[in-house]
Amino acid sequence: MLLQLSAEFELRRDVVPWLLAQSPAAPLDTFEKSSTTLYIVNVERNGKIIYTWKGSRRNTCIGLYNPLNKQNEHLYTFEKDLHIISCSINNEKTLLVAVSFLQSTKEETVNQLLQPVSKCLTLLIEIHPVNNVRVLKAVDSCIRVQFLYPVADRNPSPESRLLLISEDKYIEQFHIHVVTEEHHKVVIQNSGQLPRDRVADDLIWAQWDMTEQRLFYIVPKESKNILKCIQFYPDENFNLILEVPMDISLRDIGLKFVNFGYNHCQDEKMEPRSLNLQIFTSKTGSFCLCYCQAPDVPKEVTYSVSFLHKGYSKTFTIALQRTDYPQVKEVAFLNLDYYVAVYLPGHFLHLLNTQHPDLMCYNLFLTGEDARINMLHNSSIQSPFKSAVWDCCSGRMFTVRINECSLVQFLWNSKLDSDRLAALHCALLHVRNTTDLEMQIIQWISENLSACCTFDPMQEFIIASLYWAMCTETSKLDKLLPYTSLLYWNGIIPGITCITDIISLPVLKVQNCKGFWEKLNLNLECVKYAGPHLHYNNNVLRKEWYKLLSEEKAEKRGTTTYLRNIFENAKKVLSNLATWNLEERLVPLFQEEDHQQRLLMGLMVAQLKDHLMRHLQYVGKKKIDQIVLDYVSKLLDLICRIMEAVWRKYSLQSCVLCLDERGSAAEFAAFHIMSRILEAANGMCLPLPPGFHTLHMGLGVRCLPLHTLLHYIDNGVLHLTETCAMKLLKDLDNTERNEKLKFSIFTRLPEAIGRKVSQLWNHPVTSNVIARNYVKLLLDKLRNKQHNRPVTDRLSVRVEFLPLNYLVDMLAEVEDQGLNMFEGEDNVNTKFVEETALKHTTMLLDL
Repeated sequence: MLLQLSAEFELRRDVVPWLLAQSPAAPLDTFEKSSTTLYIVNVERNGKIIYTWKGSRRNTCIGLYNPLNKQNEHLYTFEKDLHIISCSINNEKTLLVAVSFLQSTKEETVNQLLQPVSKCLTLLIEIHPVNNVRVLKAVDSCIRVQFLYPVADRNPSPESRLLLISEDKYIEQFHIHVVTEEHHKVVIQNSGQLPRDRVADDLIWAQWDMTEQRLFYIVPKESKNILKCIQFYPDENFNLILEVPMDISLRDIGLKFVNFGYNHCQDEKMEPRSLNLQIFTSKTGSFCLCYCQAPDVPKEVTYSVSFLHKGYSKTFTIALQRTDYPQVKEVAFLNLDYYVAVYLPGHFLHLLNTQHPDLMCYNLFLTGEDARINMLHNSSIQSPFKSAVWDCCSGRMFTVRINECSLVQFLWNSKLDSDRLAALHCALLHVRNTTDLEMQIIQWISENLSACCTFDPMQEFIIASLYWAMCTETSKLDKLLPYTSLLYWNGIIPGITCITDIISLPVLKVQNCKGFWEKLNLNLECVKYAGPHLHYNNNVLRKEWYKLLSEEKAEKRGTTTYLRNIFENAKKVLSNLATWNLEERLVPLFQEEDHQQRLLMGLMVAQLKDHLMRHLQYVGKKKIDQIVLDYVSKLLDLICRIMEAVWRKYSLQSCVLCLDERGSAAEFAAFHIMSRILEAANGMCLPLPPGFHTLHMGLGVRCLPLHTLLHYIDNGVLHLTETCAMKLLKDLDNTERNEKLKFSIFTRLPEAIGRKVSQLWNHPVTSNVIARNYVKLLLDKLRNKQHNRPVTDRLSVRVEFLPLNYLVDMLAEVEDQGLNMFEGEDNVNTKFVEETALKHTTMLLDL
């Protein structure tokens, strides 16, 4: 069960014991004869729950439950048997609105025959203390009511504002001024008619966002229906802030209300709804419209999610597999912040990523036991605010969250790449809550490196982990940093078909918005002007890195200001990383000078900085510099953490680089994982932490046979470093096997490293190399000094024999001129060259 519910409120658990305590003489079955006796009417912004019940004398009572102190409070009693339609209480608990109700007793029915009586009365009641009652509306159509709530930390206001929503397709706002009289008695100040504003007309659907105090509603037009949004502010103003044409048909839906409480008697008589439409927003600026129409085919369910912040919608059609499950009225939509959940009890659970809905593989589609949500089995479900579920029929309120343990278990059990990828990204979203989850993910990756065919789990882990670690730094980073290594995905999710359509973008009516509207506006601007190529990619970085490496190999360039800045960037990254790594690591990484990796590291800093500077003009240069340093530092730290987890998993020690011993099965497993880290980094052109190549090479020497080791070196899987070469030549003795290994490694070393480490191996091979290098350097120097002795091509290292006497005389003459390039090496001189040449000639002639 991927989604976990926690019961925050239950009528039977939290209210019934209190009711029994209030009326101990009443029999227990008073509250158990009918499910209509006790039910929730509304949930306010502060989480307080309004409920109603029938007393022992069939009177109608209204109570309030406070989830903070878990206390119940009796608000008001009607001495009649009434059907409560809607109810709301103001923030100061001085006014009970308005309780709208249907007059339905036998006595009232008789009265209706004698004189016309309105079916619905809307009352405004003073309850601090219970005092006056004022009639707001007396009409035949049903009314819903909802008090507006100011921001949480605002002082109590002398004015309360009330929304009145009528089935006659209009919405009004009432201004109710109250004053405090003697003995702290609060009464309504207005003696006449209450001031009111007309908020909306001709609507066919409305939804209340209690958390953000927003009203969404739809008005029909000739060509298209228009979705509008009104934002209510604490200063008593409200604005029409958004409009968007809707590309969906709302045929014969009647009038629908969402999150305006629960009309118990109306739901009992209601047929399966022709349309279920809800809007969900999130703090990241996501704006989703979810709707599901009554199915035309009994064994199919079709629903759509319009990602209004992205400019497209996705319509899903699900073929229902189970026929033994009772038919339900409709699917339920739940707001999980970064995800929208679509739930059909007994059939499926579909989690849609709202921030990155472009790739289908980021959506989790579950059936069977994985899709079951305990304690949630019917369709009378509302999601009044983020991560909350109100089961209207059972009278329970839940908080809902993704169960991390079940998610990891689903990741382990998944057989499809789409499920693995979606579960991996969902898990990485929750890593910020616990480091233990990250360790579990690394363990899964280490044992499933070859299981995924359509994506590299190591690449996805690195990129997505960095994304979620950094995207909270500033508001637009989530649009600029990469969140996946995939450019597209052509996989198919069994049992589900999807159609993507381009839709109209919302139009914001107010400039300089804050909060959610600012984030939404940023999303819309990215869609309109930036397109899909806003995220940073390493293509340019790869080309520039290869270019600099080729120039360096051809010795075409010297040290320039550009290169100095690049290596200075790398130095800052490593310094930044060092401030985080205060604990001693298990992994024996050497803090070595890896020239190529430092070049890549500094280049990445420079190019990522340029990318952010182009799109974050409002962010200062110093802030961007720190963001970039943190990004590259966290990349290196993340790779170190992966290796730390591997070392702990296989109980490896830091002495793993003793090259004179053979490696264990655990070391071979670590070598394999490091190879996949290297492959992932090369695929995305990412730098590696200092010492990575040395450790990787050391494990290769310990674990691989010689021919495989050399094959890996020749194909770039293993990289020879100065540290590893020095350790290899120092630690291994000159047995036949070790000589063969040393010679094979020595001949593959880059020339610069070969010159440095050749002094460490006392062997004819290295002596020959040293002598040849000495000759080459002296003659190159002689050529540069324009010496009068000609230097011919016969002196190249490919010549098998040199005219020794002539050569020695010439070299001695050069030495006398002070052109010795090996002045720091006392044992390297003309005599050394002569002796080495004789030995080499002796070996060649087999004497």
